[in-house]
Amino acid sequence: MELKIGTQLTLEPTYTERVEKFKCRVVDRQDNMIFIDYPINTATKKIAFLIDGAQFRATFSTEKKESYCFNTEVLGRKGGNVQMILLACPPAEEFIKIQRREYVRVETPVDIAIEHEGQKFQLAAEDISAGGSLIHIKSPVNFTEGDTVKAFVVLPFINGEIRYVETDARVVNVFNRNEMMMASLNFTDTDDYDKQQIVRFCFERQVMIRKKEMNEL
Repeated sequence: MELKIGTQLTLEPTYTERVEKFKCRVVDRQDNMIFIDYPINTATKKIAFLIDGAQFRATFSTEKKESYCFNTEVLGRKGGNVQMILLACPPAEEFIKIQRREYVRVETPVDIAIEHEGQKFQLAAEDISAGGSLIHIKSPVNFTEGDTVKAFVVLPFINGEIRYVETDARVVNVFNRNEMMMASLNFTDTDDYDKQQIVRFCFERQVMIRKKEMNEL
């Protein structure tokens, strides 16, 4: 799988509270860099001037309709007949294939608190996506299938940054697995910024898992 010249990229900022998307095309590449034309803001349809050091999540599709993503950073600009922006580009084996489900779910432990009818329970999630989570229930709780609860999720990033997401959730299922009570949640009222932070967290964890797997080969 190769990121070819002419491929359209979608760029989403990863370190800002603004939820934006930019479209651009790969016009050249060299070693661990790609050159893109000036991106267009998908909402305003205007040219976006990206600052050096800005970090993004880039997504693209191949000719086989497979979608991939990778982290990137603005490295600078290059003049000439075509004005270009330089982006960092990891090796192709570090690209993450995007699953066909609406949100990528990653198996990673996450602290999560659930509040229902005035009571709050400190729990742990086994996996998470922007659409929901699977949690472990180690002590009695007062919620069950079909209940609407408030979820408070802690997202620790590699750089030491910690984000807190608060969202309503619906308890889809409560079940026993290997003598452990579990509950699956669907997040139902997550704002766009918080969704972006969960997606960013999941992608970062996917990259960590991929690198670990490669090192073990």
